[in-house]
Amino acid sequence: MYRYQETQRYFAQVADDIKDIAEQELRTLGARETSPTYRGIYFTASPKALYTINFYARLITRVLAPLTSFRCHSDRYLYKKAREIEWQDFLDPSQTFAVFATVANSRLRHSKFAALRLKDAVVDAFRAATGARPSIDTREPDVWINLYIHNDEATISLDTSGGSLHRRGYRKKSVQAPLVETLAAAIIHHTEWDERRPLYDPFCGSGTLLCEAYMSAARMPAGLFRQRFGFQSLPDFDTRLWRQVQEDGRAALRPPPQGLISGSDIDPEAVHAARVNCAAFPAGSAISVKQRDAFQIRRIDDAVIVCNPPYGLRMGKQDNLDAFYARLGDFLKQRCQGSTAFIYCGDRQYLKRIGLKPAWKKPLVNGGLDGRLAKYELY
Repeated sequence: MYRYQETQRYFAQVADDIKDIAEQELRTLGARETSPTYRGIYFTASPKALYTINFYARLITRVLAPLTSFRCHSDRYLYKKAREIEWQDFLDPSQTFAVFATVANSRLRHSKFAALRLKDAVVDAFRAATGARPSIDTREPDVWINLYIHNDEATISLDTSGGSLHRRGYRKKSVQAPLVETLAAAIIHHTEWDERRPLYDPFCGSGTLLCEAYMSAARMPAGLFRQRFGFQSLPDFDTRLWRQVQEDGRAALRPPPQGLISGSDIDPEAVHAARVNCAAFPAGSAISVKQRDAFQIRRIDDAVIVCNPPYGLRMGKQDNLDAFYARLGDFLKQRCQGSTAFIYCGDRQYLKRIGLKPAWKKPLVNGGLDGRLAKYELY
């Protein structure tokens, strides 16, 4: 029996700055006994809750099911313990797998070397048992195996998500510096949008915020478009139970009305990308996307404005950015009466140029950038 079967404990990887709301989401989806820690959250879940979490969760990156844990002082012992796992429980020689490893404060110092030794153990176990071996595919493997070694304590896990959950499946086209989907979902969550007022993104880019707003409003499982999840490789996977979770999710869908979610961008390439991505959804035509200079919009009154305006990665000189954000502040003050604006900027210094006092600011990292989400009440 594997460790996750004995304890029903799993580990959800999640960015530290959204761990609080991710823990709430996990509990809503059936997780119990949640315990936040560095870069993630431990939790207890039944098989149904495990499937539900992977299918619905919008904020976490992946869920790991621990197979075994042990003290690990050398690569030889790592290899020995990994050979003891019945790898044929999870895949066969016709399939592919990949190993991703993290090592810290341990005698084994290099993550890539540790991953290589675990890979060797899997391959050698198959050769000894069947005379054949599965292949390595680091992009789209059938099975993802995780190795985590900290203070010489090793845990080998199976990735029940089957790759990062931020890959929703709707992003067919992109533009420069797009938001990661989990970050966009966190931004939409922080708006506390109740769908009573229209939501508008005047700098929509390839439409990630619009798509995440749609999924939220439609009660759409974030993994609806995924073809396969890693938990389907677990030896105790319950096909009937998984089918029921999927059917319940599809039955609860409620596409939002026309005009509730809309956006625009000055870049025609971005507008095209946003339209293609929004079209992936059932009734995705309900999302209106137009080519428009944000500063030519006459008014956006009594709405929720949410956007990720251009900053250093998407614009040029600092002088241009200073003027741009000052102009954005004037636009919000003069033409957005009764609205609430949520502005995310990967370079927080530019929020000061807006010239408005935010109701609050929240730190949100985007690809290593120490960004901020600011809320502005526009009276």
